[in-house]
Amino acid sequence: MTTQTRRHVRDLPLGTEPRHVRQRLEALEHLLERALPIPGTSKRVGLDVLLDFIPGIGPTVGAGLGAYLAWEGRNLGMSKWQIARMGKNIGIDWLLGLIPFVGAIPDYFFRSNTRNLRIIKKHLDKHHPAARTIDAAPLR
Repeated sequence: MTTQTRRHVRDLPLGTEPRHVRQRLEALEHLLERALPIPGTSKRVGLDVLLDFIPGIGPTVGAGLGAYLAWEGRNLGMSKWQIARMGKNIGIDWLLGLIPFVGAIPDYFFRSNTRNLRIIKKHLDKHHPAARTIDAAPLR
C-alpha cells in the first residue's frame, strides 16, 4: 500500500452521514480497482485484479469486499433494483475471476466496483445533495 493510500485510509471518517459513506466507498473503490500503477504504463490495477491470481479464494474475497459497497448502498436506502444491479456486477466480476489466472484480464476491464460506485454516487447526488463532491483529477 502506498503512503498516499495509507494516509487516505487513516483519515477516513467513520460516521453514517452520506458524505462520510461516500468518502469511505471512494477509498475502497480506489483500493480495489486502481491503487497500484502497472510499471512502464499509465494504467493502474487494484486489489480486485491481484486477488484473481489466488484461485478460488481470491475472487471470493474480492466479491466479499465488493459486496460491502452494496451493503452500504442498502444502508443509504437505495432501491432493490439498484442493489440487484450492483449484485449482478459483483456476480459477473466473481465469475470472471474464477477462471484461473486468465480471469484477471477480463476482470481488469470490467471493474465492477467502479460501476457500483457510480450507481451509489448517482443515488447520493439525487437523494443526499449535501454529500456531493466535485469529481476532478488532482493537479500535479
